[in-house]
Amino acid sequence: MTLTVVSDLLILRTKLIYKKNFWIFWAVMFMLIVIVNGYLTARPIVLYNDNYFMNIRFITIPLEDFLFGFSLISSNVIIWEYFTGKWVKK
Repeated sequence: MTLTVVSDLLILRTKLIYKKNFWIFWAVMFMLIVIVNGYLTARPIVLYNDNYFMNIRFITIPLEDFLFGFSLISSNVIIWEYFTGKWVKK
């Protein structure tokens, strides 16, 4: 997660973290993650070994899933914005 923020602010300098639309996007993504991941972990279709995560859960979803999801999706959006911004400027 830290690497994602650092790449946004210092490496690629897209500064999406400061934009309101980014956080609106994340509010929608958070709701979708809770619905889908909550269903998968509550059923139990997806199981987690207690030895491999911090055992901190939001409803039935491990905290690490949110951190990983934030990093994964945000990294893709940051890279997309970086490269599309480069093409638009030409």
